[in-house]
Formats: sequence, structure tokens, C-alpha cells
Amino acid sequence: MDVVLLANVLTDASAWLEDFSSRWYFLLIIFVIAYLDSVIPIVPSETMVIVGGVAAGVGEQRLSFVIIAGAVGAALGDNTAYFLGARLSRFISRRAERSMKLAHRLEWAAQQIAMRGGPLLVTARFIPGGRTALTVSCGVTHQPKRWFVGWVVAAVTIWATYAAVLGFVFGDTFDHTTALILAFVTALGVNGLIEVIRHVRARHR
Repeated sequence: MDVVLLANVLTDASAWLEDFSSRWYFLLIIFVIAYLDSVIPIVPSETMVIVGGVAAGVGEQRLSFVIIAGAVGAALGDNTAYFLGARLSRFISRRAERSMKLAHRLEWAAQQIAMRGGPLLVTARFIPGGRTALTVSCGVTHQPKRWFVGWVVAAVTIWATYAAVLGFVFGDTFDHTTALILAFVTALGVNGLIEVIRHVRARHR
């Protein structure tokens, strides 16, 4: 039943793509969703960039514009999350004084950032929810702004390029529906592999 439901959702998304993907404001939609997903991790930004890549593959958008829209939206969203974390740092610190669990989480986040540095921001961008938690934590723990912005730019560029090119490759070969399904499933597989490798490395350490 879940497989049928997923297929129906993707088919509906493909029909939406055919209706709207050639419009100029489609890029604006990608930008807005990429921005919101960085702050509210329930918005499917990666799927939207993939859809944009499929549209580029069938000649309805330019691939470079899709990548730019996704990357710029995500970068601004990540910086908003950092800003919110920095503004709320005193409030969160006061709560951490009364909550051992929260204190441990903040300490763990600071240790991870210190140990793994900027590449952690790149990895976290491919983990839904994880990127928001990390960018907010960077603000809470007052990581250097210049360092943060530099790595975020690298992370969102890699992420948007990967998602858009994935959709473009399938969109250049198949029809809208098949391309969207194949690109979406491939993205899930790649993200799942990244998560497995991350867990294995964490257990090994």
C-alpha cells in the first residue's frame, strides 16, 4: 500500500511538473522551498531541486538556473538558522542549566564541530533535519561567522548541483514521470548510503 501511495504521489508531482515547470516562477518556488527547508526541516527541498533538474533535462528550464535557485535559497536558509541559534543562545544556555539532556546535546554538538570541522556541514546538508540541527547549533555555540558562511557556500553548491544534475540526467533520457521516480529513488538510495557510512564510522570511532 505504501508503495502504491508513493507511486501515486510521484505521478501527481510529475503532472504538476508538466503544468508549471516551464514557468519563470518555478525557479522562485525552488528558491523559497530550499530556504524554508533549512529553517523548517519538513519542506522537501531536495525533491524540488530534483524536479527542477528533470525540467532542465526536458528543456523547460536551464540547469544552471535551477542549481543557483536551490543553492542560494539553501544558503540564505542556513544563515537564518545560524542567526536564530545565535539570538537564542542565551535562552538555550539557561535551559541547558536546568536540563542535563540539553546540556549534553550542546556539548556533543560543539565537540562534533570541533573534531570534524567544516566537512560536517557538507555531510549534514544531505541529512534531512540534520542540517538544521547543525546550523542552529553553530549559532548557539558561536562558531566563527566567516568560517560558517564559507563552508555553507561549499555545502549548498555541492548539494544543489548533485540534486539538479541527478534530475537532469534522468530527465534527458526518460519522460517526466519515469525521470522523477528514478531520480527520487536514486536520491533516497544515495542519502541512505551516506547515513549508513556515517553510522558505521561513528561506531568505529
